[in-house]
Amino acid sequence: MVENRPWLTFAAHAVLVLGVLVVAFPVYMTFVASTHDQAAMLSGPVPLVPGRYLVDNYRTVLFSGLGASSSSPPVALMMLNSLVMAVAIALGKIAISIIAAYAVVYFKFPLRMTFFWMIFITLMLPVEVRILPTYEVVAGLGLLNSYAGLTIPLIASATATFLFRQFFLTVPDELAEAARIDGAGPLRFFRDVLLPLSRTSIAALFVIQFIYGWNQYLWPLLVTTNEDYYTVVMGISRMVNVVDAAAKWNLVMAVTLLALIPPVIVVVVMQRQFVKGLVETEK
Repeated sequence: MVENRPWLTFAAHAVLVLGVLVVAFPVYMTFVASTHDQAAMLSGPVPLVPGRYLVDNYRTVLFSGLGASSSSPPVALMMLNSLVMAVAIALGKIAISIIAAYAVVYFKFPLRMTFFWMIFITLMLPVEVRILPTYEVVAGLGLLNSYAGLTIPLIASATATFLFRQFFLTVPDELAEAARIDGAGPLRFFRDVLLPLSRTSIAALFVIQFIYGWNQYLWPLLVTTNEDYYTVVMGISRMVNVVDAAAKWNLVMAVTLLALIPPVIVVVVMQRQFVKGLVETEK
């Protein structure tokens, strides 16, 4: 029997409310700062109430960058580049990893476990460690300043391969035998049986890898010199690190808030599948 303790319920809710306030207050202050002009941001403490420049500031950053005096590309273009990069990386990682895991688990070929451990060992070699040879290959293939150069070097994922392999090992062998008896080939078994069973794991990995691709900074900074391929994370850094002038913090805050929207939408829309993919044990 669970005892009814009102004080414990109140304390739990108070902690939750406090946690929400701690997380939400910086976001609120970012929004407030994005609704004021540059003079208000430089004159003293940031106001606690929204200003009257909301539409002007967001229109400026979306379609004019930092304004006519800056060479920064429009944020709408940078967000499109980030979206293309994040979606391509997420889908590419999932596609390559699930096929690799399927081959390792369901096909018997020499040295298959050796190949799997070779893939797994690449966890010790993130792109930051192998960035010089990766850049040389991308430059040699003529992929600089292109969506292919932004995404292809980042789509391999040992972590996703390992997770899909562990999931496939839990699928009963009777399913594969039943599919074989019914005349299903390897591709049909993969498409009609394993993919539906993997949908929650795919959703969970998509959320994680989308945010990973959206937040990339170092790699896009190296492979893009054309402003048409700048990502929004690069744009924020360029807006803050200005020379011979004060940063336009009201516009920087507007861009920062815009950059939060796509990852939040992905998490909210796929929240249920994301949680089920992390905790579901039934097959």
